[in-house]
Amino acid sequence: MQAIILAAGMGKRLGEYTQDNTKCMLEVNGIRLIDRALEHLHKLNVSRVVLVVGYKRQNVKDYVGSDFKGTPVVYVDNAIYDRTNNIYSLYQAKDFLLEEDTLLLESDLIYNFDVLEKLYCDTYPNIALVDKYESWMDGTVVTIDECGRITNFIDKSLFKYDEIKSYYKTVNIYKFSKDFSSRYYVPFLTAYCTALGQNEYYEQVLRIILDLRTAPLKALPLNGETWYEIDDVQDLDIAKGMFAPSDEEHYKAISSRYGGYWRYPQMLDFCYLVNPYFPPQRMLDEIKASFETLLCEYPSGMRVNSLLASKNFGVRQEYILMGNGAAELIKSFMERHCHRLGNVIPTFEEYPNRILKENVVSYRSDRADFHYSAEELVNFFNDKDIDTLLIINPDNPSGNFLTMDELKHLLTWTQKKGIRLVVDESFVDFADAMDEKTLLCNDLLAENPNLVVIKSISKSYGVPGLRLGVLATGNTQLVAELVNDVAIWNINSFGEFFMQIYEKYHRDYLQACEDFRRERNRFEKALREIPYLQVYDSQANYFLCKVKEPYTSHQLTLLLLRHNIFIKDCSTKLGFENANYIRLAIRNLHDNDFLIKTLKGL
Repeated sequence: MQAIILAAGMGKRLGEYTQDNTKCMLEVNGIRLIDRALEHLHKLNVSRVVLVVGYKRQNVKDYVGSDFKGTPVVYVDNAIYDRTNNIYSLYQAKDFLLEEDTLLLESDLIYNFDVLEKLYCDTYPNIALVDKYESWMDGTVVTIDECGRITNFIDKSLFKYDEIKSYYKTVNIYKFSKDFSSRYYVPFLTAYCTALGQNEYYEQVLRIILDLRTAPLKALPLNGETWYEIDDVQDLDIAKGMFAPSDEEHYKAISSRYGGYWRYPQMLDFCYLVNPYFPPQRMLDEIKASFETLLCEYPSGMRVNSLLASKNFGVRQEYILMGNGAAELIKSFMERHCHRLGNVIPTFEEYPNRILKENVVSYRSDRADFHYSAEELVNFFNDKDIDTLLIINPDNPSGNFLTMDELKHLLTWTQKKGIRLVVDESFVDFADAMDEKTLLCNDLLAENPNLVVIKSISKSYGVPGLRLGVLATGNTQLVAELVNDVAIWNINSFGEFFMQIYEKYHRDYLQACEDFRRERNRFEKALREIPYLQVYDSQANYFLCKVKEPYTSHQLTLLLLRHNIFIKDCSTKLGFENANYIRLAIRNLHDNDFLIKTLKGL
């Protein structure tokens, strides 16, 4: 069996990366795509590699030469690469298709050896390698039946996003027998290029052959094997993470993205924190129904969005404003209104990171689980020079929770001391307490103008992509100053619409939080069965765990990433001083069980 690699294209979307070289010469983590492909084909012991070249062809010829580790390499030139597409490149190599069985590959792909091995070892002679369609994919899409037969090539004009669950994307790697090429592919390829032109894709020929109903071509779906198509600089960035040369480099590439993990559909994100049970499907359907309007229309300004926040959280409009995520409000508040901060460590570091380190006074709990009480905070900060005391409630990552009585005790003390009390309630809705647990109350805000309440809507309402957060305080002057600091259109139309319709789904939200608490209890019991984890009580949507022998927290993080599970390694977090702690988000039952199974199987 031979291999044909199509490598004539210009790769314009990669900009400067292909300005002086073709795409197959692109480096991913120091290894060129062509070297990866040739190495895999050499392992399969193919008889030869046929390289169809065009743009910067001499660079490829000079670099690769006439063989790769003993595997012969021959070249076919597409002299009009700039006016044709890959159908013409393959047409130029048609005579090779007639000589023996062939693996057909495109040069802008990166994949592990098991992808090619799966295709090569399958006994069926004519195969199109496919994978379940994901949102990041672009190109030829097919449907297949239960026997693996391709039932349809989906033209772009007929592509329906509500049917994507039934779609498969061609990986652009094929296996053709000599007989298939002779009887079907080459005759139709020749006729198509002669009659219809050269600026098309070779899949068009497969589409026509499929209509014969007698052509022996099947699809072979991948099952988790790793591959990626590199068309632009973002694809290149993602590929560097997916194909990192070591676990450590893989982790660095993933963690440095700070989200966007929908581009990694196989990965389970146990690092970032959301509500897995909200929003309900009906709410999602309502947002989808208004998608075009929301996309094409301007959102309202700050005044209207503050009104929506006022309605949903039951506080006066002049007490509250919305942010593009809580992060926007934290940045504005901390940089303009906090000079000497008192906080607890370990904790959420977005607040102290916004001011000079020397202006932060930190309390460290001496308990093994990092929990603390309001009285302990009063005793510690009573003689400290601070103008703001920060409480994350429940705290992140410890899960510590202060009751309403404790919070009121802190309110009384801070008011007497002339200290502003900032309470971040991003996770409070997950707490077990059934009575009062939120400070978003008109009377409390009015009576305590030194109180500032911040809440991330992303975390508890399960909509991190909308970037929503609120800040509330009875200090109306402070609110007015923050309003002037943030952009008038800081909330997009999708976020505004979510806040507009939320009231209809409030009962669903309460039920979602109740469902979450049940799953947290179940998940906690399962985690406590893992012998190398010490799990600490939590009132939030995550657990802090101490990692014991035989692993360190970092080792465990890297091991889980091999299984496409991303967790938070806390060893670099202030307050742990390189101790072995991890934070595990709580997801739905299915995902949590997969994590437990993986932890038990390490």
